[in-house]
Amino acid sequence: MAARILHVSDLHVGRREAPGPFAALRELVVRQEPELLLATGDLAHRGRRSELERAAELLQNLGVAVLAVPGNHDIPYTLPARFTRTLAEWERVFETAEPVYASERLVVVGLNSVRPWRQQSGRLRETQLARTAEHLRDVPAGALRVVALHHHLAAPPWRARRKRPLRGRDTALQSLATAGAELVVGGHVHQAAIAERREFEALEDGPRGSLVLATVAGFGRPRPHRRGEARGANVYGWDEDAITVTTYAWDGSGLSESGRRTFSRR
Repeated sequence: MAARILHVSDLHVGRREAPGPFAALRELVVRQEPELLLATGDLAHRGRRSELERAAELLQNLGVAVLAVPGNHDIPYTLPARFTRTLAEWERVFETAEPVYASERLVVVGLNSVRPWRQQSGRLRETQLARTAEHLRDVPAGALRVVALHHHLAAPPWRARRKRPLRGRDTALQSLATAGAELVVGGHVHQAAIAERREFEALEDGPRGSLVLATVAGFGRPRPHRRGEARGANVYGWDEDAITVTTYAWDGSGLSESGRRTFSRR
């Protein structure tokens, strides 16, 4: 039987919250019965403790284990706290900025890509990538190997000007691929995009298994004047043969399936 992960990002709690999408998300949880909920950053709008606490409450009330990593809006907006207490409130609420989840069929490594001097593009250090490789090295046979961070590695080109991808993403992607990651997920761009590594990088002599890059649409809509900014969630299902990515979009009354792609794990 296929296992599932539910993925949301960019809630922006504290700015233009709406109850409808969360009610629909709760219904999606009931239908899909995910093992884990991934929340890839910008859960708060200005990084305030009250916003982070509210975001944690909303996610935990869904009744699923939660793995959350911070986004650039989850750290203080004002100085000097942005630099002197960058992750203090986040860690007070979520305990760690780099959580790890492991079960017999799933290993997820959360990474903090936020840098206080970079409002848009984040970055990963070599030590973070090395630690990720350690976590992915000895996993149960057949377990899906996932990496979660806020800043996207693949995104729709029409948001590339303002929403920059992870700085040094080529190096990061090579490191994660070498470590055996099969699925790398993020948010930040507020629109969904699914890509497989071989679709943009020639690997004639390389590995045959898939490395899927999945960016999820934002779940909040803090700036409704931006046209084309979708709201939604992703569901990742897998078995020993394949990974399936299903995207769901908010249509004003519920979360409806908008697309599905399947990738071989072999």
